[in-house]
Amino acid sequence: MAMCSVASRWVAGAMLVLAASPALAAEEPSRLDQVIERKVLNVCTTGDYRPFSYRPDGANDFVGIDIDLGRSLAQSLGAEAVFIQTKWSNLMADFKAKCDIAMSGISVTLPRQREAFFSEMYLVNGKAPIVRCDDVSKYQTTEAINQPSTRVVVNPGGTNEKFARANLAKAQIQLFPDNRVIWREIAEGRADVMVAESVEVKLQETLHPGLCAVNPDRPLQYGEMGFLLPRGDGVFKAYVDQWLHLAKASGEFDRIFAANMK
Repeated sequence: MAMCSVASRWVAGAMLVLAASPALAAEEPSRLDQVIERKVLNVCTTGDYRPFSYRPDGANDFVGIDIDLGRSLAQSLGAEAVFIQTKWSNLMADFKAKCDIAMSGISVTLPRQREAFFSEMYLVNGKAPIVRCDDVSKYQTTEAINQPSTRVVVNPGGTNEKFARANLAKAQIQLFPDNRVIWREIAEGRADVMVAESVEVKLQETLHPGLCAVNPDRPLQYGEMGFLLPRGDGVFKAYVDQWLHLAKASGEFDRIFAANMK
């Protein structure tokens, strides 16, 4: 009887271990399989961030590097990319509730990493200032910008605002809600500086004569960009990383990047 009791307890314990083991438990359905089955890839994007994601007033479609990459990823899955507009302040909440992936020139940060997975980094892209060209020599460093007389304009809710709050607290920080036209605040003299990703300020200086990026190849802060993915879904992340690797190796990524920097 004692031996049977011990054996029974051993079998019961083993069954509990097997049930609790992630390696042996039934796999949760991956977003990869869900996208393939529904033939739709839901992509959260802000639509206010050239050259990554932009939708002009009155336009139906988004354009940009991440938009073209989203369509490429969807095509590789036999799916259609459906772009769902969000705001930087609502990005994580909207991504979790509505989307399979978020693609919008998103900076990799540890707070975001706590709530979601990131794809492999696809661009190194630190923060750099953009100013009126006559003021380039005046705003060469963070210390030079961080003065009470400096008017720093920033779009709310993203890493641009976080950078300004953390590094430019002595300056006059002005929130401006529309990132598509925020550059006019500097050009028309209502603000002095905006600090944004180096690739963005490089593009904006070509689009706005009179504005100049300040040392965009030597940014004020190191940064990386990636795509937001569902936390815990290693299968989907592995697919997206492999697709991104092949897009870079084939030259597709470089072609998309160059086409959107004009």
